[in-house]
Amino acid sequence: MALIVLRSTVYTLLKIIITPLYFLIVLAAFPLPPLSRYRITSGWAHLMLYLLRVICGIDYRVIGAEQIPRTPSIILSKHQSAWETLAFQQIFPPQVWVLKKELLRVPFFGWGLAMTSPIAIDRNSGKAALKQIVEQGKDRLKKGFWIVIFPEGTRIAPGQKGKCRIGGAWLATHTGVPVVPVAHNAGEYWGKNALVKLPGTITVSIGAPIDPTGMEPDDLNSKVESWIEAEVERIGHRKPESM
Repeated sequence: MALIVLRSTVYTLLKIIITPLYFLIVLAAFPLPPLSRYRITSGWAHLMLYLLRVICGIDYRVIGAEQIPRTPSIILSKHQSAWETLAFQQIFPPQVWVLKKELLRVPFFGWGLAMTSPIAIDRNSGKAALKQIVEQGKDRLKKGFWIVIFPEGTRIAPGQKGKCRIGGAWLATHTGVPVVPVAHNAGEYWGKNALVKLPGTITVSIGAPIDPTGMEPDDLNSKVESWIEAEVERIGHRKPESM
């Protein structure tokens, strides 16, 4: 365990050092078109995933990658860890996230996030937030971006379940864009706000796209939630690997 703590600490220190330096690259990309700017900004996530693999021993496998649509879609995913915010940038095409606007104020990380054209909302604004999600969502989809939404709104520990907000399903039913449900067990390896990152292989499972045509947002939300929760249970718990 001592070695795991040491390697986790090394990763964290490298992240602290690299992030401000990489932000200078991101800042230089500001004049570029949104998709080009995204590809440069997401390079930071690719670098962090590499460090997680070689230093902390965290890798991943994907089930159902062949089900990823060829056209921009809406990803509704379980949220357990900071890991998926990195890995989705490697697994899926260029994307934007629906997130709480407070995240954009986080030094370096939030500033870089702002360069990726996110849909930053005020969660307490009710119908105004839903209207913003639809208006900006249509714009991002038109520009070729996928949209990532974590319906539970925050990281939920493995074995627990949060309330699924309706924003993602609302966007899908108002745009007719397919929903791609995603389950994973990243929280078993990297918990919320945890320094220690346990070695092993995270499983990401991608479900069949769901056509929202003719569906009500509540019905779509329930269908996605049921699949994700059942798949998280099927994936199972952490399978440790030697380092």
